[in-house]
Amino acid sequence: MGHAGYDTERETEWKYEAPSGAHVPDLSGLPRVAVQSDGGRQTLSAIYYDTADLLLARHGITLRRRTGGHDSGWHLKLPDRPGTRTEIRMPLGDETPAELTAVVTARLRGRPVEPVARITTRRRRHILLDAAGASLAEVAADDVTAEAFGEPPSTDRWAEVEVELTGGDIELLQAADTRLREHGLTLSARASKLERALGARLGRAPDGPEAAGGRSEATAGEAVLAWLRIQRDELVGQDARLRMGEPEAVHDMRVAARRARSALQAYRRVLRPERTGGIVEDLRWLGRELGQARDTEVVADRLETQLAGLPPELVIGPVARRLAAYRTPRRAAVRTSSHRTLDSGRYLGLLDALDELVDAPPFGPGAGRPAARALPEFAARALRRVAKRAADAFIAEPGEQQDLALHATRKAAKRARYAVEAALLATDERALRRTARSLKELQTALGDHQDTVVARSVLVRMAADAQAEGENGFTYGVLYAREAESAAESLDRARKVWHAANRAKRMSRMR
Repeated sequence: MGHAGYDTERETEWKYEAPSGAHVPDLSGLPRVAVQSDGGRQTLSAIYYDTADLLLARHGITLRRRTGGHDSGWHLKLPDRPGTRTEIRMPLGDETPAELTAVVTARLRGRPVEPVARITTRRRRHILLDAAGASLAEVAADDVTAEAFGEPPSTDRWAEVEVELTGGDIELLQAADTRLREHGLTLSARASKLERALGARLGRAPDGPEAAGGRSEATAGEAVLAWLRIQRDELVGQDARLRMGEPEAVHDMRVAARRARSALQAYRRVLRPERTGGIVEDLRWLGRELGQARDTEVVADRLETQLAGLPPELVIGPVARRLAAYRTPRRAAVRTSSHRTLDSGRYLGLLDALDELVDAPPFGPGAGRPAARALPEFAARALRRVAKRAADAFIAEPGEQQDLALHATRKAAKRARYAVEAALLATDERALRRTARSLKELQTALGDHQDTVVARSVLVRMAADAQAEGENGFTYGVLYAREAESAAESLDRARKVWHAANRAKRMSRMR
């Protein structure tokens, strides 16, 4: 996949520790593997770049300039799910490509990169082919020489084996894993050669935030900070994916911002609000700025799906063309706006403020209390706010005022759900899990209703534009009627969820 002058692909590979000169066993006969061919030998030389304090490596990111082999050039690798990374490639050149450092702006924030290591790999390749001759995986036996720069400099040598999928699937990786283990190889604990090369300079990775928050003796302060670290890291991780144009990154980034904001609002006795108010406002601003992109796509997808479901005789006029005209310019404008937001001083200052918050938290009077008891109590206030807004919204007169009240209820349910999810990091109570599920169901139903509100307003504008240009507005009316039906169904579903939760008293108390 190409984007902004570079190529991207996902690589899935498992890495093994091996004795020097390790022999790769015959892997033919594994699922779909007909032949293990000799891919020849090659020598690869790479200079790795990072900040002076190895900021990229500490987050599993590698930036290198490699020569030799079929993929000489600049490579930026970003962590994905375990065993998988996203690799961005650019042609070989002397200068570090600005396009690559731009992808990790949220990590670098203006810090320069410099050479931190040189790694030379003498590789023997084996290609696993299926019966048709298509490549399923590449197996590389590597003898590695690494030189880490800095103070003090160090050198290391080791051997390893990598199995990288090229057309196969996880079943092939698992079968290869069994065969390699039978021949004495062990799965490496390191995700990259650079991680081993830097060794002690990287230090020991701290315990994950989930572990800190989930200890039974954790304080409320520890649990809330653990939750905020998760959201901060998710925000920064999705930043890179949004810059690469991945469509779901906007949604995931907004969710992380909302979760962090909800925690700061719900746990005001844990972290002092007078010190976190600016962060709350900046998180709200970020969600609002990114929301333009998401809302346009949701409405366009919804209306295009509705249109596709209509019988042909009900589609009169260039309706599909008008829908495309609604989506396309907004998509381009919103993409530009999103990138402008991510490059803004306000956004980068927000990331700095989040770092400072979790590193030097302004603890309040409730921070020292046991998390398992305190967080559910603090979250109960958010639940009571949902109950009050829902009670008012469901008895309101149908129309604009009820739509606004339902939308406010949805936002309150979302905030309460995220507060409850943070509490679940400290205590996995069954009642809390049920409450979180009820809130998610209510939020989903009310979200569907709000989508119909927006979609109907868009249809009214489209119909007016169509009629002004002499087109038939019939189909827009049909779509409007269907959206109105969807609104009634989603409202009925939301009302049932709320009544069930209310009977169980999930919206007014936690225990």
